[in-house]
Amino acid sequence: PVNTEARALSMLHLRSTVRSLSPTLARTRPHKARLAAPGASVGNNGVGFVRAFDGSGGGRPAKGDGYGEEYTPCFQKTVMIAHKRGTDLLNDPVFNKGTGFALEERRRLGLDGLLPPRNKNLSEQITRALGQYFEGERRPSEAEGVSAEQVRKWNYLNNLKDRNEGLYYKLIVDNFIEMAPIIYTPTVGWACANHGHLFSKPRGMYFSALDKGHMDHMVYNWHADEVDAIVVTDGSRILGLGDLGIGGIGISVGKLDLYVGAAGFHPDRVLPCVLDVGTNNKELINDPDYLGLRQPRLKGQDYVELVDEFVASVMQRWPRAILQFEDFSTNNALKLLERYRYHHNMFNDDIQGTAATALSGIYGALKVQGKKPQNIKDLKFVVVGAGSAGMGVTDFLCQAMVSAGLSQEEAVSRFYILDADGLITDKRTGLDPNVQKFARTDGVEDGMDCLSVVSMVKPHVLMGLSGAGKIFTSDILTEFGKHHERPILFPMSNPTHKLECTAEEGQKACGGRAIFASGSPQKDVIMEDGKVVASCQSNNMYVFPGLALGAKLVDTKMVSDCMLMAAAEAVTDLLTEKDLSEGRVYPSLKNIRSISKKVAARVMVAADKDDLTNIAPGKSSGSRMWAIRNLIRDGDEERLERYIQMRMYEPQYEDIVYMPPGIME
Repeated sequence: PVNTEARALSMLHLRSTVRSLSPTLARTRPHKARLAAPGASVGNNGVGFVRAFDGSGGGRPAKGDGYGEEYTPCFQKTVMIAHKRGTDLLNDPVFNKGTGFALEERRRLGLDGLLPPRNKNLSEQITRALGQYFEGERRPSEAEGVSAEQVRKWNYLNNLKDRNEGLYYKLIVDNFIEMAPIIYTPTVGWACANHGHLFSKPRGMYFSALDKGHMDHMVYNWHADEVDAIVVTDGSRILGLGDLGIGGIGISVGKLDLYVGAAGFHPDRVLPCVLDVGTNNKELINDPDYLGLRQPRLKGQDYVELVDEFVASVMQRWPRAILQFEDFSTNNALKLLERYRYHHNMFNDDIQGTAATALSGIYGALKVQGKKPQNIKDLKFVVVGAGSAGMGVTDFLCQAMVSAGLSQEEAVSRFYILDADGLITDKRTGLDPNVQKFARTDGVEDGMDCLSVVSMVKPHVLMGLSGAGKIFTSDILTEFGKHHERPILFPMSNPTHKLECTAEEGQKACGGRAIFASGSPQKDVIMEDGKVVASCQSNNMYVFPGLALGAKLVDTKMVSDCMLMAAAEAVTDLLTEKDLSEGRVYPSLKNIRSISKKVAARVMVAADKDDLTNIAPGKSSGSRMWAIRNLIRDGDEERLERYIQMRMYEPQYEDIVYMPPGIME
């Protein structure tokens, strides 16, 4: 039978120690009890010993109780009761502890994946807070390639995003050229490198090696049931900065800001992610503010299994989302792309996006010279950089040459690839298959330096995707500029201080005749005679927002090479006569949404042509997807673009109506 008196006493004791929804700590008041004679039985509860309390709350057992050491009562640990969990809890300053939530709390409160894996206690948080209080925000050094003014703007925009997302995105849409270098490269690279020092509020989801076996339910901690786009990185090769570990979350956030600003994705339907598999960056491991796992990177089967679990979990939770892989290391990027691309609607922007953007730039350069895209088959390329981006670009350009009429063997012979050890030939061993394919087989010297290769080959195009900084010396550039009237110079590495050369260096060495495009923005060059020579930015933002939008709108089964080719051609078709007369190979980013619309439309047409959409033949003719297919097949590109425009998020203020919890949620 239930002892109702004992139960009532227990409930009273609980209520005296726990205060619901109040930050005030509950306290129990010490009281004195009369000491009983040794061996006496006390009270009605059947307990055979008494507790005596002194003024400090201490006590001792009655003599002769047989329990040995003196007993000192410890008051129950105080707790706070919350009727919130997940992101709602993190957004409440009364309950939020930031990185101070312990592992068991995170599991209990639905915070798994919403915070970096490292737990920092209150003392550690105080140390960091005092450092910021006395020293202010971290400032960049000259070697980091960004200015203090760019960092100030980045801080302002991030603070604004925390307060008012609608205003934040409206500013970006209306001032894209000004703000793109702040929210994306080059400033985002600095933010990634300093993630632990800048961290104030989590953005996106953090998955780590500690979460293996839990990701399938962690994804349900994210607040949105509908997600249209996911960007994920493992932080192993952020821009040209190398292994930044968990700091890579910044590149995922920056990319998706461009999805919203450039292509009209809804900000509440995008998800930035980082996959923390450890880091081999010793500076990060020794940094007290680093928030990721302090362990060497996973590799081999352990690594693949973790990525598999992530992909399976997010694709099961949001099966219609498009998944973009970003800044994975060379040794993993291509393998992971081939592993997943035929099973999910995904792409790798470093490999495929960079390749499509580069091809568009080459088509633009041919157009500047009054030539057609088919004339790509006449060009010779020297490509410096044999990583995932370099080989992705090379392979895609090779495909374009084949489409223009060359055989595969003829197209491959047009490329000379250099890595850190010089020209790559068939004498080199241990090459990845994607690099081996382009190794020279004509008996030239292996390891030949860039100057010698340029002098021997006399290329039409010199491309840099090395991330190694100023390796296009004045001698190399001068030699390159000797052989053609309009040499095509594309130093495409990011961020700015990783460029192979600047626009000014290139134009001065080539006499102002170079057709120039770089990975990070460069100013137009004013020559000694006053002539202004155009500098273009060969940035993936021309392609990936529209590519993702088109793939999403027709729910493609995969992102094919034909869709990427269509995206590249769409960008080139937007060049105006004014652009061409100035030597520009890309249209102005001022009209980025028009560019994304055009790219999306061409991607949708290409996907339908290759039967890659998920519009089943048996679906009702009245369904939205069936209507889209008819719109695509009508061949009226303007109508298709108007439809795309209607589907794009436009940041603006709308009237807000209150609904009680649980209604229309």
